[in-house]
Amino acid sequence: MLLLNPGPVTLTEYVRNSLLQPDLCHRESEFFDLQDEIKKRILAIYELDPAQWAAILITGSGTAAVESMLAGLVPETGRLLIVENGVYGERIAQISAQYGIMYKRIVGDWMQGLNLDVITSELDSTLKDQRFSHLAVVHHETTTGRLNDLPSLSKLCCERGVKLLVDAVSSFGAEQLNFSDESLIGIAATANKCLHAVPGVSFVVVRRTAICQATSRTYYLDLKRLIHLQDQRDTPFTPAIHAYYSLAAALCELEEQGGRRTRYQNYSALSEQVLIGMKALGIEPVVPISQSSVVLRAYHLPTGLTYAKLHDALKAEGFVIYAGQRDLSKTLFRISTMGDLNSADIDRLLKGVAKVINELKIY
Repeated sequence: MLLLNPGPVTLTEYVRNSLLQPDLCHRESEFFDLQDEIKKRILAIYELDPAQWAAILITGSGTAAVESMLAGLVPETGRLLIVENGVYGERIAQISAQYGIMYKRIVGDWMQGLNLDVITSELDSTLKDQRFSHLAVVHHETTTGRLNDLPSLSKLCCERGVKLLVDAVSSFGAEQLNFSDESLIGIAATANKCLHAVPGVSFVVVRRTAICQATSRTYYLDLKRLIHLQDQRDTPFTPAIHAYYSLAAALCELEEQGGRRTRYQNYSALSEQVLIGMKALGIEPVVPISQSSVVLRAYHLPTGLTYAKLHDALKAEGFVIYAGQRDLSKTLFRISTMGDLNSADIDRLLKGVAKVINELKIY
Protein backbone atom coordinates (compact mmCIF):
# COMPACT_ATOMS: atom_id res chain seq x y z
CA MET A 1 0.00 0.00 0.00
CA LEU A 2 1.39 3.40 -1.02
CA LEU A 3 0.55 6.30 1.26
CA LEU A 4 -0.38 9.55 -0.50
CA ASN A 5 -1.63 11.18 2.69
CA PRO A 6 0.33 14.01 4.36
CA GLY A 7 2.30 11.75 6.70
CA PRO A 8 3.12 9.15 7.75
CA VAL A 9 4.80 8.25 4.48
CA THR A 10 5.77 5.14 2.57
CA LEU A 11 9.22 4.16 3.84
CA THR A 12 12.18 2.90 1.88
CA GLU A 13 13.45 -0.55 2.79
CA TYR A 14 16.61 1.10 4.16
CA VAL A 15 14.64 3.16 6.67
CA ARG A 16 12.26 0.32 7.50
CA ASN A 17 15.17 -2.02 8.21
CA SER A 18 16.71 0.55 10.55
CA LEU A 19 13.97 -0.34 13.01
CA LEU A 20 15.66 -3.71 13.46
CA GLN A 21 18.69 -2.20 15.19
CA PRO A 22 19.68 -3.70 18.57
CA ASP A 23 17.84 -2.67 21.71
CA LEU A 24 19.58 0.26 23.35
CA CYS A 25 19.45 1.88 26.79
CA HIS A 26 18.90 5.63 26.58
CA ARG A 27 21.48 6.23 29.33
CA GLU A 28 24.36 4.71 27.39
CA SER A 29 26.90 6.64 25.34
CA GLU A 30 25.74 4.87 22.16
CA PHE A 31 22.35 6.53 22.47
CA PHE A 32 23.85 9.97 22.98
CA ASP A 33 26.00 9.41 19.89
CA LEU A 34 22.78 8.71 18.01
CA GLN A 35 21.08 11.80 19.47
CA ASP A 36 24.04 14.02 18.57
CA GLU A 37 24.15 12.64 15.02
CA ILE A 38 20.45 13.38 14.46
CA LYS A 39 20.73 16.95 15.77
CA LYS A 40 23.79 17.59 13.60
CA ARG A 41 22.10 16.21 10.48
CA ILE A 42 18.90 18.22 11.05
CA LEU A 43 20.86 21.47 11.19
CA ALA A 44 22.88 20.47 8.13
CA ILE A 45 19.74 20.26 5.97
CA TYR A 46 19.58 24.06 5.89
CA GLU A 47 23.32 24.58 6.52
CA LEU A 48 22.76 26.05 9.98
CA ASP A 49 25.57 26.99 12.35
CA PRO A 50 25.23 24.93 15.59
CA ALA A 51 26.69 27.86 17.51
CA GLN A 52 23.63 29.91 16.52
CA TRP A 53 20.93 27.25 16.14
CA ALA A 54 19.93 24.12 18.06
CA ALA A 55 17.78 21.17 17.02
CA ILE A 56 15.84 20.06 20.10
CA LEU A 57 14.46 16.53 19.85
CA ILE A 58 11.08 15.54 21.30
CA THR A 59 9.42 12.14 21.49
CA GLY A 60 6.01 13.01 20.10
CA SER A 61 4.21 14.00 16.91
CA GLY A 62 4.61 17.28 15.05
CA THR A 63 1.93 18.83 17.24
CA ALA A 64 4.16 18.21 20.27
CA ALA A 65 6.88 20.27 18.61
CA VAL A 66 4.45 23.10 17.82
CA GLU A 67 3.18 23.05 21.39
CA SER A 68 6.70 23.04 22.83
CA MET A 69 7.73 25.95 20.60
CA LEU A 70 4.74 28.10 21.55
CA ALA A 71 4.84 27.29 25.26
CA GLY A 72 8.57 27.93 25.47
CA LEU A 73 9.31 30.81 23.13
CA VAL A 74 6.45 33.20 23.88
CA PRO A 75 7.37 34.77 27.26
CA GLU A 76 4.85 35.37 30.06
CA THR A 77 4.66 39.05 29.12
CA GLY A 78 4.57 38.35 25.36
CA ARG A 79 1.66 38.93 23.00
CA LEU A 80 1.18 36.60 20.06
CA LEU A 81 -0.48 37.38 16.74
CA ILE A 82 -1.70 34.21 15.04
CA VAL A 83 -2.41 34.34 11.32
CA GLU A 84 -4.35 31.38 10.08
CA ASN A 85 -6.09 30.01 7.02
CA GLY A 86 -6.59 26.37 7.86
CA VAL A 87 -6.89 23.67 10.51
CA TYR A 88 -3.30 23.89 11.67
CA GLY A 89 -3.33 27.64 12.13
CA GLU A 90 -6.47 27.10 14.18
CA ARG A 91 -4.56 24.54 16.26
CA ILE A 92 -1.92 27.17 17.11
CA ALA A 93 -4.70 29.27 18.64
CA GLN A 94 -6.06 26.29 20.58
CA ILE A 95 -2.61 25.55 22.03
CA SER A 96 -2.08 29.19 22.93
CA ALA A 97 -5.43 29.31 24.75
CA GLN A 98 -4.54 26.13 26.66
CA TYR A 99 -1.39 27.76 28.05
CA GLY A 100 -2.93 31.13 28.78
CA ILE A 101 -0.74 32.91 26.23
CA MET A 102 -1.99 36.39 25.35
CA TYR A 103 -2.90 36.17 21.68
CA LYS A 104 -5.09 37.49 18.91
CA ARG A 105 -6.18 35.67 15.77
CA ILE A 106 -6.42 36.88 12.21
CA VAL A 107 -8.65 34.25 10.67
CA GLY A 108 -8.70 34.14 6.89
CA ASP A 109 -10.72 32.20 4.36
CA TRP A 110 -9.29 28.69 4.11
CA MET A 111 -9.39 28.94 0.34
CA GLN A 112 -7.39 32.16 0.24
CA GLY A 113 -3.86 33.28 0.99
CA LEU A 114 -2.98 35.44 3.98
CA ASN A 115 -4.23 39.02 3.82
CA LEU A 116 -1.01 41.00 4.31
CA ASP A 117 -2.84 44.33 4.49
CA VAL A 118 -4.92 43.13 7.44
CA ILE A 119 -1.85 41.68 9.14
CA THR A 120 0.09 44.91 8.64
CA SER A 121 -2.78 46.95 10.02
CA GLU A 122 -3.03 44.73 13.09
CA LEU A 123 0.70 44.92 13.78
CA ASP A 124 0.63 48.70 13.51
CA SER A 125 -2.65 49.52 15.21
CA THR A 126 -2.00 48.45 18.80
CA LEU A 127 -0.88 50.75 21.61
CA LYS A 128 2.82 50.80 22.41
CA ASP A 129 2.46 48.75 25.60
CA GLN A 130 0.23 46.25 23.81
CA ARG A 131 2.36 45.60 20.74
CA PHE A 132 2.71 42.06 19.54
CA SER A 133 6.02 40.49 20.51
CA HIS A 134 5.60 37.36 18.36
CA LEU A 135 3.77 36.20 15.25
CA ALA A 136 2.94 32.54 14.54
CA VAL A 137 2.01 31.01 11.21
CA VAL A 138 1.81 27.67 9.42
CA HIS A 139 4.23 27.54 6.49
CA HIS A 140 2.58 24.74 4.52
CA GLU A 141 -1.10 24.61 5.45
CA THR A 142 -1.98 21.07 4.39
CA THR A 143 -5.68 21.81 4.83
CA THR A 144 -5.54 22.99 1.20
CA GLY A 145 -1.89 22.49 0.22
CA ARG A 146 -1.22 26.22 0.34
CA LEU A 147 2.31 27.48 0.92
CA ASN A 148 1.83 30.66 2.94
CA ASP A 149 3.85 33.74 2.04
CA LEU A 150 6.60 33.44 4.64
CA PRO A 151 9.02 35.97 3.03
CA SER A 152 6.42 38.75 3.19
CA LEU A 153 5.55 37.93 6.80
CA SER A 154 9.25 37.85 7.69
CA LYS A 155 9.68 41.31 6.20
CA LEU A 156 6.78 42.69 8.23
CA CYS A 157 8.20 41.14 11.40
CA CYS A 158 11.75 42.38 10.78
CA GLU A 159 10.55 45.94 10.22
CA ARG A 160 8.66 45.92 13.53
CA GLY A 161 10.94 43.87 15.77
CA VAL A 162 8.40 41.05 16.01
CA LYS A 163 9.71 37.50 16.51
CA LEU A 164 8.50 34.86 14.06
CA LEU A 165 7.45 31.31 15.01
CA VAL A 166 6.75 28.87 12.18
CA ASP A 167 4.91 25.59 12.05
CA ALA A 168 7.03 23.91 9.37
CA VAL A 169 5.79 20.42 10.19
CA SER A 170 4.80 19.72 6.57
CA SER A 171 7.54 21.68 4.80
CA PHE A 172 10.83 21.18 6.66
CA GLY A 173 13.24 19.16 4.56
CA ALA A 174 11.78 20.14 1.19
CA GLU A 175 10.50 23.71 0.92
CA GLN A 176 12.77 26.75 1.30
CA LEU A 177 13.10 28.26 4.79
CA ASN A 178 15.13 31.45 5.26
CA PHE A 179 16.99 31.01 8.54
CA SER A 180 19.06 34.12 7.84
CA ASP A 181 15.94 36.18 8.56
CA GLU A 182 16.59 37.84 11.93
CA SER A 183 12.92 37.72 12.92
CA LEU A 184 12.79 33.91 12.75
CA ILE A 185 13.54 32.39 16.15
CA GLY A 186 11.91 28.97 15.97
CA ILE A 187 10.37 26.38 13.70
CA ALA A 188 8.58 23.16 14.59
CA ALA A 189 8.92 20.04 12.43
CA THR A 190 8.66 16.28 12.49
CA ALA A 191 10.36 13.10 11.31
CA ASN A 192 7.49 11.43 9.48
CA LYS A 193 6.77 13.88 6.69
CA CYS A 194 9.38 15.36 4.31
CA LEU A 195 12.22 13.57 6.15
CA HIS A 196 10.65 10.13 5.41
CA ALA A 197 11.10 8.51 8.84
CA VAL A 198 8.56 6.82 11.10
CA PRO A 199 6.24 8.77 13.43
CA GLY A 200 7.37 9.31 17.00
CA VAL A 201 10.06 12.00 16.87
CA SER A 202 9.58 15.71 16.31
CA PHE A 203 11.86 18.67 16.92
CA VAL A 204 12.13 22.42 17.33
CA VAL A 205 14.94 24.25 15.54
CA VAL A 206 15.52 27.32 17.69
CA ARG A 207 17.82 30.30 17.62
CA ARG A 208 20.07 29.88 20.66
CA THR A 209 19.71 33.51 21.71
CA ALA A 210 15.95 32.97 22.02
CA ILE A 211 16.44 30.24 24.63
CA CYS A 212 17.77 32.84 27.06
CA GLN A 213 14.31 34.41 27.10
CA ALA A 214 12.35 31.16 27.00
CA THR A 215 9.82 30.31 29.68
CA SER A 216 8.74 27.02 31.26
CA ARG A 217 4.97 26.68 31.00
CA THR A 218 5.13 22.94 30.45
CA TYR A 219 7.01 20.00 31.95
CA TYR A 220 7.53 17.27 29.38
CA LEU A 221 7.82 19.73 26.46
CA ASP A 222 10.02 22.30 28.25
CA LEU A 223 12.48 23.57 25.64
CA LYS A 224 14.85 24.99 28.25
CA ARG A 225 15.22 21.65 30.02
CA LEU A 226 15.44 19.73 26.76
CA ILE A 227 18.15 21.88 25.18
CA HIS A 228 20.18 22.04 28.39
CA LEU A 229 20.26 18.27 28.82
CA GLN A 230 20.66 17.41 25.14
CA ASP A 231 23.61 19.81 24.87
CA GLN A 232 25.14 17.88 27.79
CA ARG A 233 24.58 14.51 26.06
CA ASP A 234 21.67 13.69 28.31
CA THR A 235 17.89 13.33 28.11
CA PRO A 236 15.21 14.00 30.73
CA PHE A 237 12.87 11.18 29.69
CA THR A 238 12.82 7.89 27.82
CA PRO A 239 12.87 8.67 24.08
CA ALA A 240 11.43 6.53 21.27
CA ILE A 241 14.79 4.93 20.54
CA HIS A 242 13.81 2.91 17.49
CA ALA A 243 12.11 5.96 16.00
CA TYR A 244 15.45 7.73 16.54
CA TYR A 245 17.15 4.93 14.58
CA SER A 246 14.64 5.49 11.80
CA LEU A 247 15.22 9.26 11.73
CA ALA A 248 19.01 8.84 11.64
CA ALA A 249 18.68 6.45 8.70
CA ALA A 250 16.25 8.76 6.88
CA LEU A 251 18.58 11.74 7.34
CA CYS A 252 21.50 9.73 5.96
CA GLU A 253 19.36 8.74 2.99
CA LEU A 254 18.32 12.36 2.42
CA GLU A 255 21.96 13.44 2.27
CA GLU A 256 22.93 10.56 -0.03
CA GLN A 257 20.08 11.43 -2.40
CA GLY A 258 21.26 15.03 -2.78
CA GLY A 259 19.76 16.84 0.20
CA ARG A 260 16.81 19.18 0.50
CA ARG A 261 17.08 20.74 -2.96
CA THR A 262 17.02 17.36 -4.67
CA ARG A 263 14.07 16.27 -2.57
CA TYR A 264 12.25 19.44 -3.54
CA GLN A 265 12.95 18.73 -7.22
CA ASN A 266 11.68 15.16 -6.87
CA TYR A 267 8.49 16.29 -5.15
CA SER A 268 8.03 18.99 -7.77
CA ALA A 269 8.36 16.53 -10.65
CA LEU A 270 5.88 14.08 -9.11
CA SER A 271 3.44 16.85 -8.18
CA GLU A 272 3.58 18.19 -11.73
CA GLN A 273 2.92 14.70 -13.07
CA VAL A 274 -0.14 14.42 -10.84
CA LEU A 275 -1.32 17.89 -11.87
CA ILE A 276 -1.05 17.20 -15.61
CA GLY A 277 -2.77 13.85 -15.22
CA MET A 278 -5.61 15.23 -13.13
CA LYS A 279 -6.22 18.11 -15.53
CA ALA A 280 -6.41 15.64 -18.40
CA LEU A 281 -9.25 13.99 -16.47
CA GLY A 282 -10.99 17.34 -15.90
CA ILE A 283 -9.94 17.58 -12.26
CA GLU A 284 -8.62 20.99 -11.25
CA PRO A 285 -6.34 21.98 -8.34
CA VAL A 286 -7.86 23.93 -5.46
CA VAL A 287 -4.94 26.34 -4.95
CA PRO A 288 -3.15 28.16 -7.80
CA ILE A 289 0.09 26.32 -8.47
CA SER A 290 2.13 29.47 -7.84
CA GLN A 291 0.77 29.46 -4.25
CA SER A 292 0.89 25.73 -3.55
CA SER A 293 3.45 23.47 -1.98
CA VAL A 294 5.11 20.70 -3.95
CA VAL A 295 4.63 18.43 -0.92
CA LEU A 296 0.84 18.15 -1.20
CA ARG A 297 -1.89 19.51 -3.42
CA ALA A 298 -5.66 19.52 -3.10
CA TYR A 299 -8.02 18.82 -6.00
CA HIS A 300 -11.72 19.44 -6.56
CA LEU A 301 -13.88 16.34 -6.48
CA PRO A 302 -15.62 15.84 -9.84
CA THR A 303 -19.36 16.43 -9.80
CA GLY A 304 -21.16 13.28 -8.74
CA LEU A 305 -18.10 11.64 -7.17
CA THR A 306 -17.84 11.38 -3.39
CA TYR A 307 -14.57 11.20 -1.53
CA ALA A 308 -15.56 7.85 -0.02
CA LYS A 309 -16.04 6.28 -3.46
CA LEU A 310 -12.75 7.68 -4.77
CA HIS A 311 -10.86 6.67 -1.63
CA ASP A 312 -12.19 3.12 -1.61
CA ALA A 313 -11.59 2.60 -5.33
CA LEU A 314 -8.00 3.83 -5.08
CA LYS A 315 -7.34 1.81 -1.93
CA ALA A 316 -8.37 -1.28 -3.88
CA GLU A 317 -5.63 -0.31 -6.36
CA GLY A 318 -3.04 0.04 -3.57
CA PHE A 319 -3.18 3.78 -2.77
CA VAL A 320 -4.28 5.74 0.29
CA ILE A 321 -5.36 9.33 -0.43
CA TYR A 322 -6.66 11.95 1.99
CA ALA A 323 -9.97 13.75 2.41
CA GLY A 324 -10.52 17.45 2.79
CA GLN A 325 -11.00 18.49 6.41
CA ARG A 326 -14.41 19.27 7.91
CA ASP A 327 -16.80 20.61 5.27
CA LEU A 328 -14.06 20.46 2.64
CA SER A 329 -14.40 16.66 2.71
CA LYS A 330 -17.45 17.12 0.48
CA THR A 331 -15.62 19.10 -2.19
CA LEU A 332 -11.95 18.15 -2.37
CA PHE A 333 -9.35 15.44 -1.90
CA ARG A 334 -5.60 15.67 -1.30
CA ILE A 335 -2.59 13.96 -2.84
CA SER A 336 0.85 14.06 -1.23
CA THR A 337 4.04 13.07 -3.05
CA MET A 338 6.15 12.49 0.06
CA GLY A 339 7.80 9.15 0.75
CA ASP A 340 9.19 6.36 -1.38
CA LEU A 341 7.29 7.12 -4.59
CA ASN A 342 8.28 7.26 -8.25
CA SER A 343 6.87 8.22 -11.63
CA ALA A 344 5.53 4.71 -12.32
CA ASP A 345 3.54 4.87 -9.08
CA ILE A 346 1.94 8.13 -10.19
CA ASP A 347 1.07 6.60 -13.56
CA ARG A 348 -0.76 3.79 -11.77
CA LEU A 349 -2.52 6.29 -9.52
CA LEU A 350 -3.78 8.30 -12.47
CA LYS A 351 -5.01 5.15 -14.19
CA GLY A 352 -6.94 4.33 -11.02
CA VAL A 353 -8.55 7.77 -10.96
CA ALA A 354 -9.41 7.49 -14.68
CA LYS A 355 -11.08 4.15 -14.01
CA VAL A 356 -13.31 5.71 -11.35
CA ILE A 357 -14.20 8.62 -13.63
CA ASN A 358 -15.09 6.29 -16.50
CA GLU A 359 -17.31 4.19 -14.25
CA LEU A 360 -19.05 7.35 -13.07
CA LYS A 361 -19.89 8.29 -16.66
CA ILE A 362 -21.43 4.87 -17.26
CA TYR A 363 -23.90 5.33 -14.46
